[in-house]
Amino acid sequence: MKWYSLTNLKQTASGEISAEARVMPDSPWFSGHFPGEPILPGIAQLSMVFDAIRHFGDTDLKIFRVKKVRFKQIIRPDDRLKIIAVPRKGDAITYSFKIQVREEVACSGMLIVGQKSRRDDCIRLRQ
Repeated sequence: MKWYSLTNLKQTASGEISAEARVMPDSPWFSGHFPGEPILPGIAQLSMVFDAIRHFGDTDLKIFRVKKVRFKQIIRPDDRLKIIAVPRKGDAITYSFKIQVREEVACSGMLIVGQKSRRDDCIRLRQ
């Protein structure tokens, strides 16, 4: 089972993506981050945003760059989240995103995505 659920995924005609998410309390992310005071690490938050983007695009996308990321609120087990990713006008590979918890921005930034190349697969096979 996946460590989180993405539901209510939608994409508007302008390309804006929205989804609701919930991180399971038994997620392995919480076991060591931090004992007695569990919070969702930033890399896990970025992963959820990326998965929402991939849901409406090519599953062979990869993240090329992450920019201007700000973590403003703590995300705890069972928090109900809203993910919003908006493609930059005229640029389908750059998304401004935010994750909201209790109507407040928990995380925001930019994800630049693109196609995996055959070279990426070759590198992975050699490792």
